[in-house]
Amino acid sequence: MREHPSLDIVSSDGTELAGKKIVLCITGSVAAYKSIELARLFMRHGADVVCVASKAATDLIKPSYFKWATGNDVITKLTGGLEHIKVADYKQSDLIVVYPCTANTLGKLAHGIDDTPISTVLSVGFGAKIPIIISLAMHRAMYENPAVTRNIEFLKNKVSFIVPQFVEGKAKAAEPEEVLDFVLKKFGASPVFEGRKVLITAGPTVEYIDPIRVITNQSSGKTGVLLAKEFVSYGARVTLIYGPGTELPPKGAKVVRVETSKEMREAVRREMQRKFDLVILAAAVSDYTVEKPNKTKIKSTADRIVVKLDKVPKIINEVKKLQKDVFLVGFKAETNVSKEKLVALSRKKMEESGADMIVANDIGTRYKKNPNQNNVIVVDSKSKLESGWKDKEKIAKFVANQIKRRFAENFDL
Repeated sequence: MREHPSLDIVSSDGTELAGKKIVLCITGSVAAYKSIELARLFMRHGADVVCVASKAATDLIKPSYFKWATGNDVITKLTGGLEHIKVADYKQSDLIVVYPCTANTLGKLAHGIDDTPISTVLSVGFGAKIPIIISLAMHRAMYENPAVTRNIEFLKNKVSFIVPQFVEGKAKAAEPEEVLDFVLKKFGASPVFEGRKVLITAGPTVEYIDPIRVITNQSSGKTGVLLAKEFVSYGARVTLIYGPGTELPPKGAKVVRVETSKEMREAVRREMQRKFDLVILAAAVSDYTVEKPNKTKIKSTADRIVVKLDKVPKIINEVKKLQKDVFLVGFKAETNVSKEKLVALSRKKMEESGADMIVANDIGTRYKKNPNQNNVIVVDSKSKLESGWKDKEKIAKFVANQIKRRFAENFDL
């Protein structure tokens, strides 16, 4: 079944917001008609947009118009489906934008009043600490009302305001392009990685015993995919070389599918014929491959079969030979070792490969109890920093931030 035709524009102008969900709240200002354009701008830069429209807004614009523009159902009332929880509870969305925002909605947010779909969405999102951006629109006299200025003052360090345009006696909502620029600067592209080329490997590999049976590992590819998502959101041009993982790769990345360790190595060598700024090797590549895979399925009549394995070349040891100036990040996994030994092994790997940074983790007993969490140590030649046990989404952000900081230091950005 084909996706909604409006989704054809997603990421057509950039990938800075790829993978991000934006809730666009439209209140009953005449400027509401511009919200359609704003929604489409967010989508053109990769975002998934869900609209919440007040009754006053739907008196001006039919809800079907918002659905046509975004491809998503529009929230105009709250039902037993708990629409406000689905879009504004913890981690349900990345950003809430109120465009345009009336004095009425502003006052409700400032005083915790949630008697409309928009005010309830804002109340939940405010409590869940989802970033909120407000673009005010009203008559100038209303904007300068002491009650309104008091509400702005109360909220100014808690939400972000886009200054309205004071024209013809009105505080007019900012133009959609201005709101987009504000969002991209605050929540989208990174000046460190915008436009840079990033190569990431992720997922497991499989080594064929015969056309049916394989040797593999339990990597889901989640951390590598999440890192790809982070760098796409930074505005980087991401190439993801992806083994048979279970996680969906992010929109906005070039995805190269592979299965075996040989295919992954060849893909890295092939892609690195082009210049990259950063290479992150997060894949769990097999250390051994089958010496002579059977060309046909091995019969199950034998009581025992012998499989001989050959050592697989380490991809990380080849990267700097292909591009000596690339910033190289490797991953090091051990089981049930001390943190001191984990760091020592990581520094040894850095020396062997010329890597600039190693992300080390222990995937032993504690990890096995909850594979959705991890604790990593980011190691370089001078320092080490531990993340603590966190969900993999937070681990990916932690690792991406450390890469960004060290990359900027290395190249004096």
